[in-house]
Amino acid sequence: MVGRREFMQALPLGALSLVTAGAPWAHARAAAPSGGSQKDTMSDRVVALRGDSLFTKPREFPAKLAAAIGQGSGVGDAYLAEGAVAALEAKFAELLGKEDAAFMPTGTMANQIALRLLSGGHSRVLLQKESHVYRDEADAVAVMNSLNPVPVDGGASDALLDGIAAAFAQSAEKPYPVAVGAVSIESPVRRLDGAAVSQGAIEKIGDLARSKGAGMHLDGARLLLMYGSDGFDIKRYCTPFDTVYVSLYKYLGAPFGAILAGRKDLVAQARQARHVFGGTIFNGWMAAAISGQTLDGFGERFARVRAAGEQLLDRLAAIPGIAVRRVPNGTNIAFLTLDDAVVTGLKERLAKSDVVIGDVIDGKLPLTFNETILRKPVDTIAAAFAPGKRA
Repeated sequence: MVGRREFMQALPLGALSLVTAGAPWAHARAAAPSGGSQKDTMSDRVVALRGDSLFTKPREFPAKLAAAIGQGSGVGDAYLAEGAVAALEAKFAELLGKEDAAFMPTGTMANQIALRLLSGGHSRVLLQKESHVYRDEADAVAVMNSLNPVPVDGGASDALLDGIAAAFAQSAEKPYPVAVGAVSIESPVRRLDGAAVSQGAIEKIGDLARSKGAGMHLDGARLLLMYGSDGFDIKRYCTPFDTVYVSLYKYLGAPFGAILAGRKDLVAQARQARHVFGGTIFNGWMAAAISGQTLDGFGERFARVRAAGEQLLDRLAAIPGIAVRRVPNGTNIAFLTLDDAVVTGLKERLAKSDVVIGDVIDGKLPLTFNETILRKPVDTIAAAFAPGKRA
């Protein structure tokens, strides 16, 4: 399991630190002619086997935004109404198979508003004990919504159904039964190395929740990383859920933002709650325009990312001194165990091929696949890992 420290190191924003002079690959560029093209930068060429997204240097962001908005006609919004924001909301509603969708400034706000609305006055919310809502949102369920979060076992496995059924049963025990208002499921689960809950488990949990009169919320911050999984259909996956949250910045390139989708009446209430909690910011068009552009074709591209990642893992497993561990029902994270001969000089070897990794700790290296893996042949990337090899 990736710890908090390792996870923070793998964030796209963390990848921005790679442009510092101390980055290992910076030395590979030191001899470049001073008159080289500004466009010929590492961010266009690097294969970053860390983080979910393409990273963008701050100085490159204006050009990226300009490309996303084109002539700029009809892009602007006012307090998250009209323009690129409305276009993105409609695009996501269609993609997820929901009636409507609302832009939210943060994923935490999207999650909390969804649970607030779905609970219907009941005081308990069931959720995975590893979930972002339970572990990483600073008790917002209790503080902001006066709801009691009940953590359940099962993680991302099919045993999650048993954990949720047990929690429903316990809540119904006499003499003091307490109704459960909502079930929140995170999938893929960041604290479980990107493991996703299976379609079958989702559908069975949805049937159980409906039989108990409880709402269903999907914390799908990384939902789109499931593209490329066997049999994955995004609309079918979202069908059992009343509300679905998807991040705009984790892999769609936006500087901030989230989408919360669901029935029209729920989304209308969500927009009102967004305003009450101070989330109706003046403009969201810059995040909406960039993420909307990246969203076009993302499923097809990420399926290619997943295929390339599998090919790379196969190549790496054939190199002496490298052992590969895949995450069961995983998405874009895998782990390598490396012997000393491979670790010695590894970052320098990779730097010569413009490949960036995280830190090797006690011989263990997490790899995270994103769209940068499509920039080089898999064989070239794998060859750079081998001791004494130069790709």
